Amino acid sequence: MIIDLEKFVTAERRYWTDLEALLHRLESDSSLKLPLDQLQRFHYLYERASSDLGKITTFSAEPELRRYLENLVARAYGEIHETRQKHHQFSPAHWFLHSWPRTFRRHHQAFWLSLAITIVGVLFGSFAMAFDPDAKATIMPEMFSSHLGDPAERVAREEKAAHDRFSGSKGTFSAYLMRNNITVSIKALALGMTYGIGTIVVLFYNGVILGLISVDYVSAGYTKFLLGWLMPHGVIEIPAILIAGQAGLVLARALVGWGERTTFTTRLRVVAPDLVTLIGGVSLMLVWAGFIEAFLSQYHEPAIPYLAKIAFGTVELVLLVLFLTLCGRNSPQSNDKPEL
Repeated sequence: MIIDLEKFVTAERRYWTDLEALLHRLESDSSLKLPLDQLQRFHYLYERASSDLGKITTFSAEPELRRYLENLVARAYGEIHETRQKHHQFSPAHWFLHSWPRTFRRHHQAFWLSLAITIVGVLFGSFAMAFDPDAKATIMPEMFSSHLGDPAERVAREEKAAHDRFSGSKGTFSAYLMRNNITVSIKALALGMTYGIGTIVVLFYNGVILGLISVDYVSAGYTKFLLGWLMPHGVIEIPAILIAGQAGLVLARALVGWGERTTFTTRLRVVAPDLVTLIGGVSLMLVWAGFIEAFLSQYHEPAIPYLAKIAFGTVELVLLVLFLTLCGRNSPQSNDKPEL
């Protein structure tokens, strides 16, 4: 029994205040994960407040204090025994720095398969060009298969117009590139609905084009021009297409359901958030690639040295690899368990 109520309240008030502060933090940020020592402190404060509530109920003359403690204990009980999944407020920064790279790593097997399919296409295109130079007129787009696609003629034309490329229309050209590349990526994802066949065709064909162009320019002695032209935007654009293919293959796996005992609807519902995350990241990458292609890649020597453009592309590639492999690893919600 409490002998001196005022003394009791004065001694216990600081514990109630500490508990209220912790509750405010937890209630204002549903994604907050307390470390072990703070969790232990929170549980101790909850038990102490519960004990104080039992003591204070003997004083019918203190209804306001009793209601305050009842509310405090009820809130703490709710936080401790909550079992429902909380809906976190969307944070663009958290999504970009944590959710996107974690989702990419969680489906890394699909990415490696996407890369392997593209490499096969590159090899096919390279051998086709090496053994049959006329193959590019059949396979490559019109802009490369016509006489304008001759490496020597194109390099001469590009370097001659180095200073006034797309003068006054860089923004329009950049927007066109972004829209075109994002459309291709969405197709790579959407064609996963063909059980992955369409996605494989898109990845393979892009690899063929890349192989044909590379061999065409390298064999003509314009390797530096090729790297300076492709690297600034290509080190972002090509991985973006690969990740779009990765998303398409993840969708295909969900449709096929190899080794899965869950229903078709359940499998789609499980992978849907990851598909949205992957294609969202791809869109950001392609916006950046389109901007760089319009404002940097299309400018050649003597306007911008090729080595400077190659160095810029190398830095981009290193940063992209570090971002996708390291970001989000220390997050308390991180789950990089491999799955296709």
